[in-house]
Amino acid sequence: MEWSPAEFEQVVREHQAWVFSLALRFLRDRELAEEVAQDVFIRLYQHGEGIQSAAHLRHWLRQVTTRCAVDAWRVRRRQPELVELEAPTLASAPEQGEALLLGQLRELVGRLPAASRLVMVLRYQEGLRPREIARTLRVPVDTVKSRIHRSVRWLRARVADTPEVLS
Repeated sequence: MEWSPAEFEQVVREHQAWVFSLALRFLRDRELAEEVAQDVFIRLYQHGEGIQSAAHLRHWLRQVTTRCAVDAWRVRRRQPELVELEAPTLASAPEQGEALLLGQLRELVGRLPAASRLVMVLRYQEGLRPREIARTLRVPVDTVKSRIHRSVRWLRARVADTPEVLS
């Protein structure tokens, strides 16, 4: 699919927030996520001629964003840095306990190993099924399922150990 400048601009406008969000949830670094998103759209402009439909475009963007984010993480992983994520905008204001739980869950997910964190983001933020995640990451479905299972078990244990979450 070849785009005119106006069509490409429309595609970027429609998908940039989603691509950036996916990269940010994995990388936990706003500037790096912006670089990844920019790289994804440059690649789309250069190599997007084979895209055939809106569904194919979304699949392509998810795969390229995931790969670019993993590559960026590998380059930067030797320089660990704590980055505070912004809370997602909610339709209604959460109660104080819910906001506390969301913040603690976000922090705990950020402490997961990179491969598990990426699977959790794709599963629970993007709503992908394990088979779709496996295809996106090019790993066996059982690997995806075990990473989800271990991550959920680890998160539950950490939340159960945190008395302020339960009160």
